[in-house]
Amino acid sequence: MENKSTQKILELNGRQIVLVGTAHVSRASIEEVERAIDEQNPDTVAIELDENRLENIENQDSWKKMDIIKVLKNRQGFLLLANIVLSSYQKRMGDGAGVKPGDEMMAAIKKARARGIPQVMVDRPVSVTLRRAWAKNSFWGKCKLFSMLIATAFSREQISETEIENLKQSSEMDTMMQELSSYLPAVKSVLIDERDFYLASKIWGCSGSKVLAVLGAGHLGGVESCLKKIAAGELAPDVSQISSVPEKSAASKAALWIIPVLIVCLIAAGFVFGGIEKGADLIGSWVLWNGILAGIGAVLGGAHILTVLVSVAGAPFTSLCPFVGIGLVAGIVQAAVRKPAVRDMENLQNDAVSLKGFYRNRILRILVIFFLTSLGSSIGTFIGGASFVSIFAR
Repeated sequence: MENKSTQKILELNGRQIVLVGTAHVSRASIEEVERAIDEQNPDTVAIELDENRLENIENQDSWKKMDIIKVLKNRQGFLLLANIVLSSYQKRMGDGAGVKPGDEMMAAIKKARARGIPQVMVDRPVSVTLRRAWAKNSFWGKCKLFSMLIATAFSREQISETEIENLKQSSEMDTMMQELSSYLPAVKSVLIDERDFYLASKIWGCSGSKVLAVLGAGHLGGVESCLKKIAAGELAPDVSQISSVPEKSAASKAALWIIPVLIVCLIAAGFVFGGIEKGADLIGSWVLWNGILAGIGAVLGGAHILTVLVSVAGAPFTSLCPFVGIGLVAGIVQAAVRKPAVRDMENLQNDAVSLKGFYRNRILRILVIFFLTSLGSSIGTFIGGASFVSIFAR
């Protein structure tokens, strides 16, 4: 197969920065980055990885140390699910070519180590990127993002090695970026635009007069543009504003209590102005919608009967408390009664490519239960609250 080079050599303020664009599951990209390091002999090699992802690639047993309950308590259930789905998709793409995701990055690291060249991980932590993408999305955007992840997880599309190589070309990549921008503009802003600037800033900060950076081909144009602006003084290489998830404002935190306080006040008003019967009807409607829909979510997730019962009983109460969601409670209960085994950790990516695998793998099932019970309770909160109107109208 012809190797289509995607190298760009920039002369900026007396420094030379070589950008090497790759497809993340491409055998030709592995050969290209090794050849580029030999030919360019840079002072530093910058890699589109963060330290945690490097650790996960180098230590294949890192999954075994994961504490699923801690993940849920830290409100990272959806982020973990998204990361697993995306990783499994990349793995499936590379299986046909006999290449694992990140092989070209590791090839660059090993080649640099062999030549005694320092390596710098210049990407933003994936957890920050995913959390920012989630936080910047509207409710409708979140639904679209989740549906896209589900479609990705269960896609059976086969991609040839030639098609993978074509992804390195600007025409193919531009089309994909345009489609992502129109479908999920907030996600495109975080996954592409912010990371282009982040990568460029970190590459600019690498030591030496010649820096070689190994990047996904989709970032080449954006990183090049940012580097030129930094060199011209038009853009400050300060990434502090995009290096973390912004704290919620006082108004946002207060807003979390608006619905619970409103619900409690309405129920109290029902007892005061409508008597015991109307107050009981309000409580019953709230309990019914929250409990039943959270329970349905648990059942759809294949939860243990105890988890289902806890979801039904707990959702009416947790939906009135912004700090503890029913998804967390249901996930912890499911993890306790169906404790994940080491094999579940080892098979995460393989099981994430099929519906059967999701239900077979206890970790994935916990994540699905976490999401579906949370979704069910959220829907129940809006329906239950809306039902108060008809009850008061009687």
